[in-house]
Amino acid sequence: MSADIIFYNGHFKGSGTFNKNITAVAIQNKRFIKFGTDKEILALKNEATPVIDLKGRTVIPGLNDSHIHLIRGGLNFNMELRWDGVTSLSDALFMLKEQADRTPSPQWVRVVGGWTEFQFKEKRMPTLDEINSVSKETPVFILHLYDRALLNRAALRMLAYDKNTKALPGTTIQRDKDGNPTGMLIASPNAIILYSALAQGPKLNKDEQINSTLYFMRELNRLGITSIVDAGGGFQNYPEDYEIINQLNQENKLSVRIAYNLFTQRPGHELEDFQNWTKTTQYQQGNDYYRHNGAGEMLVFSAADFEDFLQPRPDLPPTMEDQLEPVVRLLAQNAWPFRLHATYDESIVRALNVYEKINNDIPLNKLNWFFDHAETISDQSIERVKKLGGGIAIQNRMAFQGEYFVNQYGKEKAARTPPIQKILEADIPVGMGTDATRVSSYNPWLCLYWLTTGKTIGETTLYDENNILSREKALELYTKGSAWFSNEANEKGSFIENQLADFAVLSKDFFSVSDKEIKNIYSVMTVVGGAIVHATDEFSKHNPALPTIIPAWSPIKFYGTYGKNKLIVSDLVHTFACPLSKTKQPTHLFHYHFKCFCWAF
Repeated sequence: MSADIIFYNGHFKGSGTFNKNITAVAIQNKRFIKFGTDKEILALKNEATPVIDLKGRTVIPGLNDSHIHLIRGGLNFNMELRWDGVTSLSDALFMLKEQADRTPSPQWVRVVGGWTEFQFKEKRMPTLDEINSVSKETPVFILHLYDRALLNRAALRMLAYDKNTKALPGTTIQRDKDGNPTGMLIASPNAIILYSALAQGPKLNKDEQINSTLYFMRELNRLGITSIVDAGGGFQNYPEDYEIINQLNQENKLSVRIAYNLFTQRPGHELEDFQNWTKTTQYQQGNDYYRHNGAGEMLVFSAADFEDFLQPRPDLPPTMEDQLEPVVRLLAQNAWPFRLHATYDESIVRALNVYEKINNDIPLNKLNWFFDHAETISDQSIERVKKLGGGIAIQNRMAFQGEYFVNQYGKEKAARTPPIQKILEADIPVGMGTDATRVSSYNPWLCLYWLTTGKTIGETTLYDENNILSREKALELYTKGSAWFSNEANEKGSFIENQLADFAVLSKDFFSVSDKEIKNIYSVMTVVGGAIVHATDEFSKHNPALPTIIPAWSPIKFYGTYGKNKLIVSDLVHTFACPLSKTKQPTHLFHYHFKCFCWAF
């Protein structure tokens, strides 16, 4: 036995290693071939074997996000201004103004999810006046969770929204006393108004989309992610919007393993879509880096319950069962796994009625089918999912909107949203994820923080010890657990010989740092298939090169990514008052005040 590459002097922790002293690993043909002590593994090297010293760092299996929107997110990453991890609304508005100044016409400035007002020290959202003060000419679009979008007047003009514009069913266009749109679009509770408005903005060209996708994958690698399951998403059409990721796969440029689900885009034509796709696409077609994973998370539009916790729970239409049954029956007949977006137990109960009916004819227990989200699933529904052999993919949406749920339904109900411990006790497969990028941030460590502390991003405590996981269990669900959801539990997620050689070397030891430090962990080196796909800090010399960021005005170029923001000029403004002004400074004058500060000294 000889190794293609060896990593040693680490502390390997994760499924397959607990209670073992593993410090090194040998890799051959992109898979782990042996774990052990430094002495045992270094004995496998030959003169040509690269050997990497892990410097005593903690090493975990590569994180696997079982519900994220990487394909859609990659097409847009370079043109979105991300507020993920920004701790001050003043800083966020400063970034917004700077980006509006540099963004060329006809492009927009877009902040599309990944933030909550509770992360800001001001504990509030921006106002429409603040959004309008940023730019008179450059359109600005800010998406807040699934409940609303804030647009400046330039964006309203671009969309041709006026007093005659009619709101879509289940949506609201906020208006002033004269009937003119104010710039606030509200999901009440249907989010289609938010997404249809966003979809009208200019796109990046093909070269820019390729560049953008490469940078988004590298950002996920930087946080320790090596695999994901792409849940499709609104305005993500197959196969057109998959061309970029497919090209990168063919060119061997994927640094994240992707299992993708197909998400129907046409209300009333869902069955037709899946009839076509089951004829043209084979389940699991692809390779270890890019493969088909079944249907959903949208199976039929009538089954989707929007989780805007500022609004009362929506009732699904009475036609739902009649529309859902033929789709699920078709998928079961073709042995396609399926996933369904379901926030509330009331929706889950009705879907289970359909599944149980189909199960009488076609057993579902071999299909790796599952519900997504399931925040209010009941004990009775958990038992029914178990009997049908299903799983539950859980995301940390409550970390971003838990305060809203408490206000709507109370602390007692919030204490089991979702009841993770109950689900695990039922021995139901559980995988973790973020549902990034339009609600939660793509940062997996925020999810791990939420799982192990029971707290929101705004530090509100949602759960007690009965619904909080140990760090070991949380990591297991984010690695080995998530692998079940792409039917790859025997292929990845654990430190076991012959599994795919994917792992992350951490900046801090997840198992010993304080709770708050969990949110700031990143990977100093990420390995996929034995190849280093990201490296920083003391491993920087191993970092693979990326092309120059395009377009030249990309927010990522100027502000960096999560936890690495190059900003923060505004901190100086908060500390030193402008000597030329005796009044309280509004946030939209940061440029002026900073210049005054420099001039005064």
